[in-house]
Amino acid sequence: MSAEAPVTAFMLVKTTPEWLALTVAERVHAFTTQVVPVIEARTHGVRSRFYDTEFYSARVTDVWVWEADDHEAYRLLIDALRETPFWDRYFDVVDLLVGTENGYARTYGVEPVATIAT
Repeated sequence: MSAEAPVTAFMLVKTTPEWLALTVAERVHAFTTQVVPVIEARTHGVRSRFYDTEFYSARVTDVWVWEADDHEAYRLLIDALRETPFWDRYFDVVDLLVGTENGYARTYGVEPVATIAT
């Protein structure tokens, strides 16, 4: 039996006036003391990457990519985030796009199709 496929979530968020009123140092401090410890205490097998999009979109200022080992790890992540000021205080969650990479290939037993830049 194969292991469950990792879950990738593209979390589209918009900064709030409360977040923007903080200095950069205050933002880093808030994130590292109010958000990260909760995630680390309540989850397992979760990684993140952050992309700034405010130069291209007025609706979404950032895209946070969360990779979780499985659906349970993803669920724990969302539960943890909702208990921090991240959720609906510092950021409005505009949309969540959740999927598994190359799910079609696993479903149909074929090799994933991808492009390779040379």
